Amino acid sequence: MPVAAVPDELADHLAPVDGVEVLRYDPTDPDTVPGVRPRADGVGVGDGVNDDVDILVLPMVGSPWLRRMGEVPGVRAVVLATAGYDHALPFLPDGVQLANAVGVHDTATSELALTLILAAQRQLPHHVLRQAEGSWQRSAPDPWRSLADSRVLVVGYGGIGTALTRRLLACECEVVAVASRDRDGDGLVDRVHGIDRLPELLPTADVVVLAVPLTDRTRGLLGPAELAVLPDHALVVNVGRGPVVDTDALLAECSSGRLRAALDVTDPEPLPDGHPLWSAPGVLVVPHVGGASPAGLPRMGSYLRRQLCAYRDSGVLEHRVDPHS
Repeated sequence: MPVAAVPDELADHLAPVDGVEVLRYDPTDPDTVPGVRPRADGVGVGDGVNDDVDILVLPMVGSPWLRRMGEVPGVRAVVLATAGYDHALPFLPDGVQLANAVGVHDTATSELALTLILAAQRQLPHHVLRQAEGSWQRSAPDPWRSLADSRVLVVGYGGIGTALTRRLLACECEVVAVASRDRDGDGLVDRVHGIDRLPELLPTADVVVLAVPLTDRTRGLLGPAELAVLPDHALVVNVGRGPVVDTDALLAECSSGRLRAALDVTDPEPLPDGHPLWSAPGVLVVPHVGGASPAGLPRMGSYLRRQLCAYRDSGVLEHRVDPHS
């Protein structure tokens, strides 16, 4: 019978799975070893009953067991509760399967991406500051902008990109989808363009949304050359990973007033006190909260149940990540 070590916060949302033993653990406690149960007689400090853990499930928020996966007895597979997986790859033991939380955070992250776009286009940060001052000012430092009739480039047309596209189309804008390869459309868009076409698409974009994972191929995807060809006053939105954008190049463009940015993720992250991104003109920063939603835990519980069933039936996780991609 496969054994799964599941953090308390997710075990509360996990329905029973026939043929799988679920062992709860406290993901914040470095001494609570996943798969090690306290002895009934309580003898021996740190002593316990070991179970080989087929599947280690990691929580949505950081845990010491991310870095210590190799210490979990017998671990054969790891399921992340996050859409991103680059942070886990350096600590993944050889031969251990890894799956990320595919589909779990699509709605929450696309909601935030749309919020960032609308906030930047309608200059909400400016008006929030005026409210704090008790000042009624209808004027703003930049021209009024709208999302309607804008051309939005969605770079990373996976689950999050597709969910965002549905919302953008409801806002009456034109969406241009970009993915790793060129392919036919899906009913939402007529065509999905390959990433190799990015240089010719960027000069036509009013808004660019980045929703790609961090890999060797996407690191620095928007660098000085790519940012330079964007139209004046274009908006760069990043809900993927910070290093997908060259921070220094983005800062230079925004500091000059030529481009604007709305960022859920940054490089470095967390963004340290005094970093110039905090005060750069036209830059809106939120602290990586794209997946923070009350819907996350129950959706992760449903996803995890499917993963445990798949492993029980085949010994293989769904949505496995290629550590070498």
